[in-house]
Amino acid sequence: MEKRTFVSALFCLVWSAAAAMQVDIPQDQYEFARGDNVTLPCTFKSALPNPPLAVITWSAGEDVILTYYHPSGDIDVDIKSEGRVSVDANINGGSGKADLKVSSVTSADNNKYKCHVQIPKDLGGKVADTATLTVLVAPSKPICKIQGTASYGQNINLTCVSEEGSPSPTYKWNSYDVLNNPRSHDPRTTDKGGILSLYNITKETSGFYICTSQNKIRSASCNLTVSILPPSMNIGSAAGITGGVIAALLLLIVIIF
Repeated sequence: MEKRTFVSALFCLVWSAAAAMQVDIPQDQYEFARGDNVTLPCTFKSALPNPPLAVITWSAGEDVILTYYHPSGDIDVDIKSEGRVSVDANINGGSGKADLKVSSVTSADNNKYKCHVQIPKDLGGKVADTATLTVLVAPSKPICKIQGTASYGQNINLTCVSEEGSPSPTYKWNSYDVLNNPRSHDPRTTDKGGILSLYNITKETSGFYICTSQNKIRSASCNLTVSILPPSMNIGSAAGITGGVIAALLLLIVIIF
């Protein structure tokens, strides 16, 4: 008799746990590109077959952004989110969905979102679930610059940076010779964090350089044409040449007149 009572009690416990409220957001993480119109799905199942009232609340962090009331269909939206958030709700008996829709997401929408369902007389089980929304930003067109003097024997840096990008972009430089043929970097060259360092440059360093900035959304690129100039002429030699030219001109003037 005691064994039968124990089994019955255990069965009731298992049944009540299975029949209690269950709210579910399918994924823990959602990633979208900036500017996308996004949907965060939320489904629920109640222990009650046909609840007369349900209140569904969506929160972003600590702030309630939307509340939906069933069966009236009334919606309260936080004034800061008005015009950008809505709910796609469909409740059928004791189960349904209440998907949150957010238009034109920005980096300011990065947050943890919670879907919470309240049904009178069904307060057990899992009444809420959360998911993190991450808004990704494609790299902006990078800016390429040359640091240093592009002449024989010098060391120069080619720099490349995107002002925007989330997650932070990675950078890669590719090099082409003056005939536009791809080539490998000199063994002494370093390519790190968008900075291509070229050492003891020569005329063979001249060519076309392309930097690609990339993250998980897409990529963007910029380019530089590098022309390595010969060393400047010696100032003393240049002065001597200039003086000789002036003397020749004076002599020509004397002859003419």
